[in-house]
Amino acid sequence: MTSTPMDWISRPDHDASVLLAWEHMISGDKLPDGGLRSVVDKSWRRCLDSRVNPKAESAPPPLDDGRLAASLEKNARLMDASMPLIEQTRDFLSQTGTIMLLADPDGVILQLAGDARIVEPAGEVRLIPGCNWTEINCGTNAIGTALALQQPVQIHGAEHFCAGIKRWTCSATVIRDPLDHGVLGVIDVSGLAHTYSRHSLALAVSLADRIEGRLARLLMERRMRLLDRCAEYLGSDRNDGVLVIDEHGRIVKANQHAATMLAQRGVTVKLGDTAPVASTSALAGDAPALLPEWLRSAHIDTMRDHGAVLGFLIVMPAAARIAASMSLRAARTKEKSATPFARIVGESAALRAAVAKAEKLAPSRVPVLLLGETGVGKELFAQGIHQSSSCASGPFVALNCGGLSRDLLASELFGYAEGAFTGARKSGAAGKIEAANGGTLFLDEIGEMPIDIQPHLLRVLEEGEIYRLGENAPRKVNIRLIAATHRNLREEVAQGKFRMDLFYRIAVTNVCIPPLRERRSDIPALVAEWLHRLCERYGMAPPTFDDEAAACLERYDWPGNVRELRNAVESSLLMAQGSVITSDSLPPEILPSAALPSGTRQEPLASTQAKIYSLESAEVESIRNALAHCEGNLTKAATHLGIAKSTLYEKIRKYRLSDAVSNTRNGRGDTHA
Repeated sequence: MTSTPMDWISRPDHDASVLLAWEHMISGDKLPDGGLRSVVDKSWRRCLDSRVNPKAESAPPPLDDGRLAASLEKNARLMDASMPLIEQTRDFLSQTGTIMLLADPDGVILQLAGDARIVEPAGEVRLIPGCNWTEINCGTNAIGTALALQQPVQIHGAEHFCAGIKRWTCSATVIRDPLDHGVLGVIDVSGLAHTYSRHSLALAVSLADRIEGRLARLLMERRMRLLDRCAEYLGSDRNDGVLVIDEHGRIVKANQHAATMLAQRGVTVKLGDTAPVASTSALAGDAPALLPEWLRSAHIDTMRDHGAVLGFLIVMPAAARIAASMSLRAARTKEKSATPFARIVGESAALRAAVAKAEKLAPSRVPVLLLGETGVGKELFAQGIHQSSSCASGPFVALNCGGLSRDLLASELFGYAEGAFTGARKSGAAGKIEAANGGTLFLDEIGEMPIDIQPHLLRVLEEGEIYRLGENAPRKVNIRLIAATHRNLREEVAQGKFRMDLFYRIAVTNVCIPPLRERRSDIPALVAEWLHRLCERYGMAPPTFDDEAAACLERYDWPGNVRELRNAVESSLLMAQGSVITSDSLPPEILPSAALPSGTRQEPLASTQAKIYSLESAEVESIRNALAHCEGNLTKAATHLGIAKSTLYEKIRKYRLSDAVSNTRNGRGDTHA
């Protein structure tokens, strides 16, 4: 039952009787009926049920800097709306002996402003940013009790449940979302007990109202910007259903076809509903499995404003086709200026987070380690970092450490002097490190580097000196290193396969690049991009993928990532008959059993299911098929699979497939790769 406004205000003249009731309580006696205000009585009982320590002197320790920063970022909307108004009260509170606090909906204090004289006493009880003041942590207090009741409340002196906080008086109320009225945070005015004022609660309530009004205005501004960005699609005369969704997953606007499309899919969501249609992580492509069924066939585009997510554009196609993605991408491309990272295609949250981190790290000269599976586009990230750095005017030199013998890799890296080995050039040769002097050296698959070469690379990074093979005099070099690997280097270090000192030198910072299967929403845009590039290369008119072929592309897991997708698009383009690419033109490994080209034998369901034991067994089968298809040629098989040749060697060893290689070669009377 909600308390009355009269019950929200404390009565300092009752402090002695409240303290007596508290002493009885901690002695194990039953709380007296009618001895406390209703809000305090119920709060104390909640604290007893939660086993809060009544003798606690302060709140628990604050969050570390990283977690506090994450909380501030998570509550950026609340901070943006609140801080200008809180700053306006700073001077007013500076002589009152009170401070104003802003807390998030979990009770964590985000900001503090007011009289500097009580900052130190506030610190003693941890009434500071990063500390959690829910009832379960700090007992009865204005922040925690306002959250528990979701209404205004004033807690004075002895009414606090914990002994260490009883010399304080505080007033707080919740801040609500202007749309769904959910709690976004708490505004609190606190001071030592002698600063008590009935008007403190009125100040908190008044400020909360102003913050909510500002939140509503900011929300409206964001929605107007979102609608402006989506106007082209809302006003289109095509038959697709279009929904505009805000950054919290709530419907903002729909076009005239949306209701029909939703009805066809059996969906009852309506314009004006405050419940999200899906989680933002699902809409952004980070968790596609969480999308409701009706959204899985839709195209979802993330709309951004200066990097921040404004919302989402959902297109429910009347007939699914990749061509729609091409027009969407073309429209978005007009807005993009040519940036160093412009070649990285996709708007999924996971990819854009990786790009944002790379952009942030680029200006410094510290080494960067790019982490990701083969084919995710690590070199594109490396080039973007180079072009955004102070080394941009210098060379960008790339070397793949996989697939090279130890001696060849050493000479490629460090160069060699005249006569260093049989076959060496008469004048010697500079290595890739020297070639990158004044610029960036990109070492792909650095996890493949032999361990006895690693100390020499470490010396280059530590001392800025290089020794060519066969030389005793060092040469000075100044490079920025970007390394990449698909391996878990920490595990490699633990197994003694990679030097710990080199690992910590190259992994000063790292960027994790998501695999394509974790950002499926980017597949239509990537297909459109590769179609455009390849058609320009071959002088062809751009075709379109039909519904079935497009669905196959979006369902497939792409173990070779973007590289495999590019190969599949090129193969399909060259094999297509006419202006429409059908599933018959797709590489066979992409086709599900139900979409095999006509005339292809389909195995019985029981037989197919019997073969699906695990992802590993599927990978083994794919490698065997590729080896057979390429007649044992490992280079061609690796290209067919969309992986590096060194990775194929590793998987052949891992799955003990050397027999498949030798059998395939023997079957064609060949003994070389």
